[in-house]
Amino acid sequence: MKKQLLLLIVILLSVLMLSGCRQGKGVIQGAPAEANKLPDIVGVYAVNGVDVANADYSGTLKIEKDASGQGFLLHWIVTGAIQEGRGKIEGNQLKARWQNIEGVAQTQGDIVYTITTLGELDGQRRIDGFDGVGWEKAFPNNEKWGSFKFGH
Repeated sequence: MKKQLLLLIVILLSVLMLSGCRQGKGVIQGAPAEANKLPDIVGVYAVNGVDVANADYSGTLKIEKDASGQGFLLHWIVTGAIQEGRGKIEGNQLKARWQNIEGVAQTQGDIVYTITTLGELDGQRRIDGFDGVGWEKAFPNNEKWGSFKFGH
């Protein structure tokens, strides 16, 4: 019960803190990185996206190395859902399979992010059973990332 209450509080605080993100969508500033010169992608990101139904969402993404050190674990807290996934890098892309672990609908799908020279992630997101493709942009929450710009 305490874990569920804490989870609910985290979700509500995230939604409140990120509600200002819906005023504009971040612009990817970096060029696609070369496969042999990828920035470190482990860290926390601010996320903006549009799903296959054309609904905006925002939130936070945390990426960490998996136990093998060869892949990545992804954890999203986004509008209306908590999701987790596993992925790996192929070339200059992070390809991951994700699923909702908390939220209104139990959905799952795939995301393919292109990694930029600034460590941004520019992705296409699919949901199993739905036609179409959504997009998701993730911006590192660290001092290395440049000035934030609004627009698409």
